[in-house]
Amino acid sequence: MKNKVQELLSQYLILAFTLVSVVSCNEKKKEITEEPQTPAKPNVLVLLTDQWRAQATGYAGDPNVDTPHLDSLAAISVNFKNAVSGMPVCSPFRASLLTGQRPLTHGVFMNDVQLDTNAVTIAKVFNKEGYDTGYIGKWHLDGHGRLQNVAPGQRRQGFQFWKGNECTHDYNESVYYDNDDPKRKIWDGYDTFEQTDAAIDYIKERKSAENPFMMILSYGTPHAPYHTAPLEYRNRFDPAKIQLRRNVPDSLKERAKKDLAGYYAHIAALDDMIGKVIKNLKDSGQFDNTIIVFTADHGDLLGSHGAYKKQQPYEESARVPMLYYIPEKLKIASGERDALMNSEDIMPTLLSLCDISIPNTVEGLDYRPYMEGKEEIGHATLLTCVQPFGQWNRVKHGGREYRAIKTKQYTYARDMNGPWLLFDNINDPYQLFNLVGNEGYTTLQDELEKQLSQRLKETGDEFLPGMEYIKKLGYPVDETGTVPYTN
Repeated sequence: MKNKVQELLSQYLILAFTLVSVVSCNEKKKEITEEPQTPAKPNVLVLLTDQWRAQATGYAGDPNVDTPHLDSLAAISVNFKNAVSGMPVCSPFRASLLTGQRPLTHGVFMNDVQLDTNAVTIAKVFNKEGYDTGYIGKWHLDGHGRLQNVAPGQRRQGFQFWKGNECTHDYNESVYYDNDDPKRKIWDGYDTFEQTDAAIDYIKERKSAENPFMMILSYGTPHAPYHTAPLEYRNRFDPAKIQLRRNVPDSLKERAKKDLAGYYAHIAALDDMIGKVIKNLKDSGQFDNTIIVFTADHGDLLGSHGAYKKQQPYEESARVPMLYYIPEKLKIASGERDALMNSEDIMPTLLSLCDISIPNTVEGLDYRPYMEGKEEIGHATLLTCVQPFGQWNRVKHGGREYRAIKTKQYTYARDMNGPWLLFDNINDPYQLFNLVGNEGYTTLQDELEKQLSQRLKETGDEFLPGMEYIKKLGYPVDETGTVPYTN
């Protein structure tokens, strides 16, 4: 009888333990499910810089500057080493980034004009998919005065969070506007630092949010003025030690060395800030679920070809850095790619990477299948100047309308008078030898002319004089063909 009681007691204890274990496990499961979940869709962070040419990074081989944080990012990213700004100047690039369209379609082919507030933009599309959207820094798509508020609503093109300015190149104590507050505010110190901290605050606040985020952090540097970075960074670069590109003429060498020293100072500061953003993404556990794009709106000639700034089809003006860090779960291998990604391709590619349908208003290419090794695209792309203006206007600087086709090896450009430039960018990387009219390259020139003509036909580009397009859209221009702006 005693053994019987002990056996029953033992069975009871086992049953009780099992029930406790089941309840405990269920409570643990409940606790786990109640913890904040990583958003199913990835976050998107676009690090946009102003006038940073593709050649000016450590990973691209520039001997003058170290960019350790960008080099580390490049090592784990898809690097589109031949990426271009299709119209290498501020506002046209930004409008293409936001709409996925070419400049003659979205209409912003000059600076200081307004992007149509009814445009289908990247922010509006991400909003519909449940993303939180934010914009920090330089905008340059509003046309209501460079220091004026881009008022909340349609003029912000769908961005919900806002700490931005229309356009300023005073990087110390510069103007910005904070969300719905119409009062002008001033960044405390070097705005590259302050904008970075604002972005980090935004990212930290999103950590516990149910929605993923899409944010553009738009820096004003390393655009001129070149000598306004903090002294700590300017002291790193001695103009006498700057190694110039081989296409800088003797007449500009001293000026270029001085300006490049300041340019690289801005770049070194930006590299530190990009490192800071990435560290905070990692510290907050969001790095592994965030797509990061690093790029620029255009480059800077900085003395190459005897010129400064942008708009022209030369490598230093048109080629831009283009890194895509893509989370491991998307199973896309990092490394260099040679396709010629263009400005209008960024929006559709990001939407595709986030499994979001691409609107039929978009003209750019979706590069996700290419990155996955499923298709070959990007063998050639277009470079365009609809109307030369400002720093490359026709009256003072000999600017000209042009259309160009860029392949993996060649750049061929035509102006209103006919063939203008032909360069073999592999055998002549500094574009020192214009092959237009060269007897040995007649067949090649004819073939590139056919390709260019076909591309223009496909895109509906009639290649009219710039003033024809200006009249169609009613843009006011001064005697140099430039849209005047006010502060």
